[in-house]
This record gives sequence, structure tokens and C-alpha cells, in this order.
Amino acid sequence: MTATDGVAAPGKGASASGSRIDQLRDAIPEPARDIRLNLQSVLAPGTLTPEHRWGVAVAAAVASRNRQVQEAVIGDARAEVSAAVIDDAVAAAALMAMNNVYYRFRHLIGKSSYSDRPARLRMNRLVKPAGNKVDFELYALAASAVGGCESCMRSHEHVVLEGGLTEEQVHDAVRIAAAIHGAAIALEVA
Repeated sequence: MTATDGVAAPGKGASASGSRIDQLRDAIPEPARDIRLNLQSVLAPGTLTPEHRWGVAVAAAVASRNRQVQEAVIGDARAEVSAAVIDDAVAAAALMAMNNVYYRFRHLIGKSSYSDRPARLRMNRLVKPAGNKVDFELYALAASAVGGCESCMRSHEHVVLEGGLTEEQVHDAVRIAAAIHGAAIALEVA
């Protein structure tokens, strides 16, 4: 998926009845009403820049594997950030889908015979993102939180802290990822 797949042009993410995420929130069933409220609050401006907030939201939406959530989040993100942010977030989620499986396996098996072998998996975008490297690492951290890979989360958290972000910003990014993933699950039962 690219930033242009199935989403409105920049500045046109919101419909006459509100943003796509507002429409998504309205579709979340009543038993999951907490997710509706959380989804609204975590995406409000705070410690994260718009690029951080929306890049994390896009990466988490893609990692959550719910097309309805992906389309809503990417649609609204296009009205707030550049295509490079969205493309980096999609790339981070895709790479982490691969890496979370591989590195979680190595971690859980716990044998040096696996850990000593090179991954030999292409990850060029991680080294050369379209935008800011620290931002890309934050998107990868969010996708890894959804993917549940301890090794990847630790690695990306270290890089973003070394790159100048704070633990509060990391915390807020993971809150976004959690709420986006919760919405994806809630909508599966709607």
C-alpha cells in the first residue's frame, strides 16, 4: 500500500459528517465504548508532533491489519502530514511485520546458534527512510508494540531516545498504537 491507495487527496481527509476516524469511532460497538473515547483522546495534540502522531497512527493501523481502520487513519493523516510520513509509516509497519516474527523467534527460542546467524533480510528503508530517521524508528516502535516483539521494541525505543525523543513521547506513541489496535479488534466484532 502507498500513501495514495484508497485515500482522499491532501486536505480532503474529512467528510461533511466529520473525519474518517470520527466515522470509525461511531462504528465501534457499544461494549467497546472505552475504545471510542481512547481513540479520540490519544490522537489529540500533545507531546508528539503531527508527524509523530499521524505516523504512529498509520503504522499501528497497518500493523493491526484492519482495512477499515487503515483507510480511516490514512485518510485523515493525508490532511495533516506529507505523503513521505505516510509512506514511511506504511514501510515501517511492513518491515516490522517481518522483523517482529524473526526477532521474536530468536528471542523466545533463546539459543545463541540462532542469534549468532545474520538475519539476511532486506531492511534498506530502515536505514534510508523517506523522511526523518528518528521518526521512522518511532513508527517502527509503534508497529512492534502491536506485533509484540520485545527485542524490536527495546531496539527502537533505544534509538528514539538517543535521537532526542523523551520517554513521555514514547509512552504517548504506544498509547496511540494501543488505541488503534483496540479499534481494529472492536470493529472485527461490530
